[in-house]
Amino acid sequence: MKHFVFTLIIGGLLNFTISCKGQKESTDFKIELGEVALKSKFVSDTMSIWGGSIVKGDDGLYHMYYSRWKKELGWAWVTHSEIAHSVSESLFGTFKFKDVALPIRGAEFWDGLCTHNPTIHKYDNKYYLYYMGNTGDGVVTGEPGKIKLNVSHRNGQRIGVAVADNPSGPWERLDTPIIDVTNDDNALDALMTSNPSITQKPDGTYLMVYKAVGKKKPGKFGGPVVHCVATSKSPTGPFVKYNKPVFLAKGYDFPAEDPFIWYQDGKFRAILKDMHGAFTDAGQALVLFESVDGFDWTLSKNALVSTLQIKWEDGTVQKVDHLERPQIYIENGKPIALVCASDIKDENGVLHSFNVQIPIKVTKEERK
Repeated sequence: MKHFVFTLIIGGLLNFTISCKGQKESTDFKIELGEVALKSKFVSDTMSIWGGSIVKGDDGLYHMYYSRWKKELGWAWVTHSEIAHSVSESLFGTFKFKDVALPIRGAEFWDGLCTHNPTIHKYDNKYYLYYMGNTGDGVVTGEPGKIKLNVSHRNGQRIGVAVADNPSGPWERLDTPIIDVTNDDNALDALMTSNPSITQKPDGTYLMVYKAVGKKKPGKFGGPVVHCVATSKSPTGPFVKYNKPVFLAKGYDFPAEDPFIWYQDGKFRAILKDMHGAFTDAGQALVLFESVDGFDWTLSKNALVSTLQIKWEDGTVQKVDHLERPQIYIENGKPIALVCASDIKDENGVLHSFNVQIPIKVTKEERK
């Protein structure tokens, strides 16, 4: 009997060893950024440019949707942003303005005075333009070099989607947000919802991660600022919210912002802005997260994607004040470009913003 048990143990260990040797080594997902062509900088002399997202149309052109507002107003995105549309024959530019996709449509609409932070997707031959919208008194409370948020517009942010059969429109906007605040003062998103990111799951349903602000902290801006998860069977909803914040960091009320999520190689991936160096020792930066189910997220081994700099193809490295709103352009299942908003300050402290398309490649470091 002892001999039989010993044989089973040895056999089991042998089978385990053979199984381990036969297993494919796991890999560490890593994103590497390339040098940026000068034509990949999308900038305007008269408009502040922010937050581009790109899709390729059936016309063979690349369509970028981005936020813009008049420079003379200062950093007035919260009151005067509109989502505009530009096109290019190349993913990496040069992009040229074509029209305004989601213009002002009246203060009586929930998104009537401001549309901002677009993310574009194509599902089943339709185009879905997700965005933040708000309305309010339309008053600019800051000026160039002195950023101040209009509280009513800031707290009035909600998430919407516009739908079109063609990337050039016309866009059909909805009369209500697809992600509104929750009517419960204890909810994670009791005060504000904004900055949607969405991807289609392997089962055909949809996963959204969005920015939320609660009412638990005192003061007009509320808090804490977190990110929430919602799911839907349709790209236009209804969305089911999950009462569990993601991308948290101990000791920080607002650790992350602007996640872009997608599904690749058996996992959900996210690039987001590390607001304060909460996740790496690189300070404010872009970092990579991953998740098996889209609800529980962990920092990737190769977490750091970029610090606040741009490497141009002429060999110069430009330090920037911000590098955020990351959007991945994916074609045939392969990430090709990281589209980011960036800016620098002049001698008067005035922000001059632009969008940039950065070549990327994904590598997989094998490990046992």
